[in-house]
Amino acid sequence: MKRGIVSRICRSVAMCVALAAASSVSLVYADGPRVTFELTDEPGSWFNNAAGPVAGFKSLAVATPGTEVRFTGKSNTVHTRTSLIYPKGAVNMPFDTEPRKGSDSVVLKTPGLYVFTCKIHPYMFGAVIVDDPSTEGLDLGKKISLVNGIEVPTFSDLALRLLRTFFIATHPANWQDYTSDKPWHITYPPVPVRVAGPDGVEILVPNLAAALSAVLGNDVTLDKLENPGPAVGEIWVDTQFEKTAGKSKPGTATAISGQTWKATRKVALPNINMNNPHNMWTDRNQNLIYQTQWFDSKLAVFNRVTGAFVNNIEVGEGPSHVMTRVDTDQLHVALNGTASNESVVELSPLANGVERRIDIGRGHPHAHWMSHDGKLMVTPNALSGDSTQFNFTQDRIDAILPAGVIPIAVGMTPDSKKSYVASLLDSTITVIDTQSESVLGTINLLANYNPIPVADPNNPNVTGPVGALPIQTPVSPNGKSMVTANTLTGTITIVDTRLGLPTTDKVVAMLGCDPGCHGVQYGAKKDGGYYAYVSSKFSNRLIVVDADPNNDGNPADAKIAGTVALTAAADGTTATDDTVVGNKGMGGQGVLAVPVVYNGWVQNLPQFWKDQLTDAQQNPIGK
Repeated sequence: MKRGIVSRICRSVAMCVALAAASSVSLVYADGPRVTFELTDEPGSWFNNAAGPVAGFKSLAVATPGTEVRFTGKSNTVHTRTSLIYPKGAVNMPFDTEPRKGSDSVVLKTPGLYVFTCKIHPYMFGAVIVDDPSTEGLDLGKKISLVNGIEVPTFSDLALRLLRTFFIATHPANWQDYTSDKPWHITYPPVPVRVAGPDGVEILVPNLAAALSAVLGNDVTLDKLENPGPAVGEIWVDTQFEKTAGKSKPGTATAISGQTWKATRKVALPNINMNNPHNMWTDRNQNLIYQTQWFDSKLAVFNRVTGAFVNNIEVGEGPSHVMTRVDTDQLHVALNGTASNESVVELSPLANGVERRIDIGRGHPHAHWMSHDGKLMVTPNALSGDSTQFNFTQDRIDAILPAGVIPIAVGMTPDSKKSYVASLLDSTITVIDTQSESVLGTINLLANYNPIPVADPNNPNVTGPVGALPIQTPVSPNGKSMVTANTLTGTITIVDTRLGLPTTDKVVAMLGCDPGCHGVQYGAKKDGGYYAYVSSKFSNRLIVVDADPNNDGNPADAKIAGTVALTAAADGTTATDDTVVGNKGMGGQGVLAVPVVYNGWVQNLPQFWKDQLTDAQQNPIGK
């Protein structure tokens, strides 16, 4: 039967060669065919097809109607099994589970494309093409439905971009390597697919690889790395997918000098098998790095200067982000995988252990933000579509306000009067007045995008700045700009956060980014002003943005000031506690600029760091 499936849909020698790998997918058991995805901590193959790769892709399967898809756990933390994309009207769809480590299954009956994800770790993808053997080509269906409610034809700009994202994210060989002198080539499966345009008429695309390359481009010559002007201190980036010899789990924390723009240190912590380091913060003295392990349940602590291991603390499932309170220097860690309302943990200033678990009224927070005075914390609650404002002074929840689909990150003005909540799957930013505890409005990052037409120069898809699937979105220390990393479009959007202007809380600029554009933090430029440092999951460079290059406060003039390699320095000067053996410099996610120069934190810096800052940087919103 396995060979039979292939033979019935092969129409040429080349096609049969390309589909030969698919013959091992439709496993025959006594109770019928089955596809098994193992959920892992492994970069790229987070949904690993247990039967082996299809056309070289470990997270892809081809099946016939009636196939059971089973999800099993080989990960150190919990995951949802969620249908991100599925054929319109498909039986048993949408499919979603609570976060857990066990097994789940669903039977796919309707031909078409199904993509599964984890709502906690939403770049984990596994895809099944359910094919009707009587039709020519692999059936992708006429329309796909997305988890956010959008429906688009399978032959549309958005559908093609989503396919492209899947094939990049799940295949490390497709990631952008800025240390290579070869053009960036994306490998797609060269298979025929059956799709439909806006008119609903099905057409056969003879070669999916050729179609994606023709519409979205391929063999791109990557920009040369160019150092920006000097910065104060250093920039730490979680190169979350980098693999080292001394441990089975991926991830390092990489330090970049703001003066030489070279990697000075990589910390892998092989003694604790540090697992997918995702986000960092530091103590008041800038001596310790607090490091979350997102695919685990622990917070690691190491010495920033020496890289020496300090502690590994059990905090709870899926710790995503960590920040300190400016008044007490206590840590607050969001437990992205924890369903309980007590989903933020508070730790002592030196992170010796959990002191209490804070009830925010919801589970599964991701990238929270703390106020400049230590009084407030705002969390984006990923699975409930809302945001909690917690009051430390009163030790209570002030408000739980609506946001979009999978709220994932919060930015806050330096006076803490406004918060911005980025929601991943509907590409919006909710603007919140933290004083009146009310929603002021919504920034639609897709307002200038038409998802339907495909490569039509007379009807362009993009008519202005756009950002699809936004993630981190901090506000500058002086409150004049907000930089957002948008993972699907590979763009950086800049919002004007100055008060009382026609452009207030509007997108005023867009810059290019890399696939999987993800992390952002601001740090101090030498001699005044700020850089925003932007990381990307599927490349090994750091983008340095100057949101105010003219020093006039207008973020509409934002530009890329330079780009930096996240790989070890070629001259061998990068200190490390383990040997890098794979995915060099890849997986850029959490970013931390040292010294921390946001309002409230900057005033508590040791004099050594203050002496390197201008008066305006030491007092970002005035004395």
